[in-house]
This record gives sequence, C-alpha cells and structure tokens, in this order.
Amino acid sequence: MIAIFIIDRFEGDWAVVEFKGKTFNVPKVLFPQQVREGDVVRIAVDVDEQGTKERKKIVMKLADELFED
Repeated sequence: MIAIFIIDRFEGDWAVVEFKGKTFNVPKVLFPQQVREGDVVRIAVDVDEQGTKERKKIVMKLADELFED
C-alpha cells in the first residue's frame, strides 16, 4: 500500500502531516532532510512477515521464562 501525505508544518521534532483530511504527528526523522512544508510525500507500508515471526518467537520465549514453574 502506498499512502500519500502532505507536509502541513513542523513542530520541533515532529512533522504534522495531512492524510485523508486529518492531521497526524510523525517523527521528523522518518522523512528525508530536504522535505519542506507543502511537499507531497509517498510512504510505502509493508508487513515484515519475517520480522513478525521473529518477534513472536521472542515474546513466546519471554512468556515461557516468566511463567516457568
């Protein structure tokens, strides 16, 4: 999925972006340095299936350790 955002303004370390008529704060560091107010940016959103599997393994291991007899 590709999401289209408009950079509304910057507030400290945050970029205030517009998406589908609503505004959201996004960490400024996630954008290229050259991004400016009014710029239209595209952000690709993907599920990292391998990362999800690894994270589930870590959580299960922690749960097992926590609830050991």
